[in-house]
Formats: sequence, C-alpha cells, structure tokens
Amino acid sequence: MNVILLENIERLGAKYDVVKVRDGYGRNYLIPRGLAIVANRTNLARIEGLKKQAAKKEAALLNTFREYAAKLEATLIRVKAKAGESGRLFGSVTAQQLADEIQAQTGIAVDRRIIEMPDEVKELGFYEARIKFHAEVAPIVRFEVVSEGAQTTGD
Repeated sequence: MNVILLENIERLGAKYDVVKVRDGYGRNYLIPRGLAIVANRTNLARIEGLKKQAAKKEAALLNTFREYAAKLEATLIRVKAKAGESGRLFGSVTAQQLADEIQAQTGIAVDRRIIEMPDEVKELGFYEARIKFHAEVAPIVRFEVVSEGAQTTGD
C-alpha cells in the first residue's frame, strides 16, 4: 500500500513523502492516527498545494529562528544554582533550568528538548550549549553558572 506521510516518521520517511508500507500498518496505524493518507491522484494533487503552503511557513519560521539565534549568540545567560564553598553544585544544571533562564533573560521561549547540554554541569563556571531550532539553525548559547548567594554585576 502506498501512503503519503503527513508527519515526519523516524525510519519511514519525511513529511509529504510517498512511501510503500504493509497494508495492515497503513490501515490500522498510520491512517487512523492521522499520520498518513492513501496515495491516490486526488490526495497527491492536494499534497502539492500543502507543500507550497508549508514551504512559505517554513521560510517564515526559519527567519524567526535566525533572529532568535543572533540574539542568543550575542547574550551571556546567567544561571543561578546552589553551590558549596569549593564551587561544586548541589545537583546539576539541567536543560529545563537553562530554558527557563533564556525565557526570563531574553524573552525567547525554548523547549528543553531542543537544548543539547554539555555532558555535566556540576561546577560554577562558563559553559556552552547548542539549541537545535532547525536543521539549518542551531546556535551555540554561552551560559555562566553562578552561585545563588553571589552578587552579579549588570543585574
């Protein structure tokens, strides 16, 4: 059975690809969940129009992501965390904490799942994380982990 994918599906194909799948997988899983439609002439013609609309939206979204990337690359994000006297943190800085600080300091909402953190952030200091907005836009964000009790300049 040939179907047109309506979403990106790992190990199967990208959005709007026409792929051949087993009949049961198509009828019982993909189509009922709205992940695919049957690849017939009507649907193929309809998908062409959807591709054009999606390309326009993608271009606008890409421009927005580029603006976000420029703003984030020019900003040093400060993340406050509880630390001992030796500079070791009680716990570690997570992607969610970084996302919250980015939102608070720049106004840009970032989902924690698109943030690639360095291996472990368990000490005070400077770090870099990559934010994967899009395959073409993945800025590196610099952030500093500071102690909650420390006075910061520029606040």
